[in-house]
Amino acid sequence: MDAVARLRAAGVVFAEEEAALLAEAGDPDGALLARRVAGEPLEPLLGWAAFCGLRVPVDPHVFVPRRRTELLARRAAALARPGSTVVDLCCGTGAVGLVVAHEVPGVVLHAADLDPAAVANALRTLAGRGGVHAGDLFGALPDALRGRVDVLAVNAPYVPTDRIAGMPREAREFEPALALDGGADGLALQRRIAAAAPAWLAPGGAVLIETGRTQAAWTALLLEGAGLSAEVVTDDEVDGTVAIGVLPLLPGAHR
Repeated sequence: MDAVARLRAAGVVFAEEEAALLAEAGDPDGALLARRVAGEPLEPLLGWAAFCGLRVPVDPHVFVPRRRTELLARRAAALARPGSTVVDLCCGTGAVGLVVAHEVPGVVLHAADLDPAAVANALRTLAGRGGVHAGDLFGALPDALRGRVDVLAVNAPYVPTDRIAGMPREAREFEPALALDGGADGLALQRRIAAAAPAWLAPGGAVLIETGRTQAAWTALLLEGAGLSAEVVTDDEVDGTVAIGVLPLLPGAHR
């Protein structure tokens, strides 16, 4: 049975494309193909994921950037300017930060994650482009950034705990639970982020939080409750949803 047929038999939707990518990666003995057929996610086998037209390094057991997160990356890049301080919080591979740095040369980029494997991955992704920090949410960031962040992009876990069991096997078995589990309602991390974000934002700065369609109104309310003006943006093409909160400018200030 050839590679395409084996992938199809395993339920892989884009069997032709994946077979070509595995061949490109160099798989003379078929070991990578066998692992993919057995259910391992494609991106760690290749060592990269396609994201906003870039190839983002992906290590094993690190959260794989989803296409829906391209909305978060594009919106963050649109708000950044050369010299802006940008933070990619809960950065995983560092994909969002990479896109912003690629699209807006000259940003001052920081990324942070709690997972040591993600931090190691992001260090490779963002080498020469920005600083990567290990720790729990804002506790990972240098205190000097407090009140100076122009764009805060966040892809914190937002899957309700009881729905993780229904996620695809690739996520459940090969990605860390801490990158998936958003607590009972999926908003546990978002509550903490919304409450703390204003202290880290510069006047006029924005926090962008990827969220679920059914949770978006709640995410926006959390941002409004923290004193930010909030809106929700969606992109049906990538199935992405992002809540954006903006810290008001100081009286008489211009951005």
